[in-house]
Amino acid sequence: MLLGSIFTATLLLPLAVIAGQATRASFGHTADGQEVEIVTLTNSHGMRARVMSYGASVQSLLVPDRNGKLADVVLGYDTLDGYLERRQYFGATVGRYANRIAHGKFTLDGKSYSLSLNDGANSLHGGSKGFDQQVWKVLDVKPGPTPSVTMEYVSPDGDQGYPGNLTVKATYTLSDDNQLKVAYVASTDKPTIVNLSNHTYWNLGGEGSGSVMEQELMIPGDAITPVGDAAAIPTGAITPVAGTPYDFRIAKPIGRDIRDGDSQQLLFGHGYDMNWVLSRKEIESRVVARVEDPHSGRVMTIWSGKPGLQFYSGNFLDGTTVGKDHHIYRQGDAFVLEPQLFPDTPNHPDFGSARLEPGQTYRNTIVYRFGIDQAAKQ
Repeated sequence: MLLGSIFTATLLLPLAVIAGQATRASFGHTADGQEVEIVTLTNSHGMRARVMSYGASVQSLLVPDRNGKLADVVLGYDTLDGYLERRQYFGATVGRYANRIAHGKFTLDGKSYSLSLNDGANSLHGGSKGFDQQVWKVLDVKPGPTPSVTMEYVSPDGDQGYPGNLTVKATYTLSDDNQLKVAYVASTDKPTIVNLSNHTYWNLGGEGSGSVMEQELMIPGDAITPVGDAAAIPTGAITPVAGTPYDFRIAKPIGRDIRDGDSQQLLFGHGYDMNWVLSRKEIESRVVARVEDPHSGRVMTIWSGKPGLQFYSGNFLDGTTVGKDHHIYRQGDAFVLEPQLFPDTPNHPDFGSARLEPGQTYRNTIVYRFGIDQAAKQ
C-alpha cells in the first residue's frame, strides 16, 4: 500500500515517535517500466520527510506549528502520475545546470557546446530532460539519530549536450533538531560545467493553505543580477537592492512590494524571479534566507555556501494544477529559494566559474532549519 495523502493533511503531533526511522517503499513506475521508490525519514518530533527517486525530489515534509500540529509545507502530488504528467520541478533536484543558459550555448577550452532548449531560445534546469525527470538509484537508506537516504544518477557524456560522464549523489538527512539537509556532490571524467540545486515549492502555512504573500522573507544579499527581458537572461550587470522592491535585507512580507509597477524586473517575471548576489565567490555555509509564517509560527532558515540565491514567488501557478488532497495551486501559493551559482555564469566570466575538472568534487550542501516563533500572530 502506498503512503500517499495520509501525510498531506494537518495532523496532531504524535505522542511518541521512535527517533531515526527510515523506510522505503515503491511509489509506482514510469511509462517505460522503471520503478520509483519513496523513502520516509522521521525524527522524534514527528517531523517527516518523504523523498522519491524520481528527480531525487522532496515529495512531502511534515513540520509542526506553534501548537504542535503537523502540516505538509511543500507543494506536489499524492501519486507519481502527477509528476510524470506535468513537469513543474516540485521538490526536484535540478541540473546539470540549475537556472538558465542563454541560447543553450557555452564555450569550454575553445570548444562550443549546444544544449537542449526547453525555455524558448534558452536552456533551463538542464534541458528538455534534466535531472528532475530521471529515476535515481537509491544507494543507501540509514535509520538512526539522523536518518538519511542517498541517491545517485550517472549522466552520460553528451547528455542534453553537456560534456563528460557526470556522477551525481544527493543525500537527504533529517536531524532530531528539525533540520533537513541535502548534500549534492558530483564528479566528472572530463571538463564540464555543473550547478545543482533543489527546487522545492514552500508554503509554511501548509500546502493548499493559500497565498504566501504575508509570509516574511529575509535575504541578506545587497544586489541582484538583473535580466534584460522576459526570457530572464542576466544582462551581466550587478545592481544594488537598496531603495528597490528587491531589498529583503530586513525581513518583510513577500507581497509588500510585489505589485510595484515601476519595477521592470517584476514586470518581466510577473513577480519575483531573479538571482540575489550573496557573495562574489563560494564561501563557508551561512544563512542565505529566512522565512516566517506569522499565522502558524513556522520559521525556516536556509544555509548554503553558494554565491547566489534564486527567489521565485510562484508567479506561474495559474490554478490549473490540482495537487495533494485535491488542492488547487494558484499564483503566489508558494515560493522557491534555490542556493546556486549565478544564472548563465558560463557566458559571464565576471560571475565566476561553473567549471568542474576530473579529480575535483562539486558540492552544494543546503540546510533547511525549522523552528517556531511563539510570538507570531495568533
